[in-house]
Amino acid sequence: MKEFDYIILGGGCAGLSLAYELDVNLKLKDKSLAIVEARSEYKRDKTWSFWKISDHNFDDCVIKSWNNFSINTKLGSVEIINKEYPYQTVDSGLFYNKILNRIKQNKNIEFFQNTKQLNLENSFIFNSITIKDNYKENLWQHFKGIEIETEKNIFDDEIFNLMDFDCDQKNSVHFFYTLPFAKNKALIETTWLSKMNDESLKDYDVQLKKYIDETLKIKNYKINYQEEGAIPLFYPQSQTKKNTINIGSAGGMTRLSTGYTFLNIQNHSKYIVKNIDKIQNLKSYHIGKKYEFLDNIFLNVLKNQPDLMPKIFLNMFKAPSKTVIKFLSNKSNIFEDFGIILKMPKWIFIKNIF
Repeated sequence: MKEFDYIILGGGCAGLSLAYELDVNLKLKDKSLAIVEARSEYKRDKTWSFWKISDHNFDDCVIKSWNNFSINTKLGSVEIINKEYPYQTVDSGLFYNKILNRIKQNKNIEFFQNTKQLNLENSFIFNSITIKDNYKENLWQHFKGIEIETEKNIFDDEIFNLMDFDCDQKNSVHFFYTLPFAKNKALIETTWLSKMNDESLKDYDVQLKKYIDETLKIKNYKINYQEEGAIPLFYPQSQTKKNTINIGSAGGMTRLSTGYTFLNIQNHSKYIVKNIDKIQNLKSYHIGKKYEFLDNIFLNVLKNQPDLMPKIFLNMFKAPSKTVIKFLSNKSNIFEDFGIILKMPKWIFIKNIF
């Protein structure tokens, strides 16, 4: 059995981000690290997007940035001009290549596909793996996206559509999301905020084709890339043991009301590396207790009255763009929080506190 100073369970976004942060900050010169990841090959499988509210290591993996975005509903639309915090999209293929090319040069880092060869007893473990369970009754953000390329220039690549609610809701919350990477290329996603026990919501290909044909009115295109996933809008169970820190979604790094995780992972990785020398006594890292409280109220409203959500999002984005973005990125102050709360239907939210 091999022994390592540190073991990362799960070599996805959270695990690789932490390994990279440890390596570039020279924290593995005299320490050993094992990364346990089942896959044998890395390739583009995800697209991570977020407002750049804080710095990160992966600007060279960003395939497009936008300053402006729009929200569409049956009640109306709004276009938001955002000059302070660009919305960025990271290509997971570029992300994987950058990190793997760096850390594979470090002889103190080894990859394993399982833990059979490892002695876990004497290592400090960073765990990104959640306990598998029946979560169908919980809320998820589940989606499928396709990157399409058209023969003609169709898209305005200076603005992206964050949410288009002008579609069939099926007693849930449903919107389309369009990121134009170029005038003839865009990622289009169908996204649901719902439980996972309704199979009728998962005919993603039918939804995408109908939206592209009838709403975007695009007839001739080719599909370059596809992705599908589900983000838990709850805190999944994960192991809580001595000498273990949970990271990624397992560590509560997903903002429940939005699904945003990437920047929270980067900030958590920096926090761990900064305090690695006192890791045994490190205090837990949270994205903010107030956001957990507010998100739980928000998700109660979503669960109990999903038909109100398009209007709620539309009203929210009528607040100053800086305020909304900081709130959604868990970087807002109390005054900005009140600016958002005042846009909400007060009585409905008060009822859902209880």
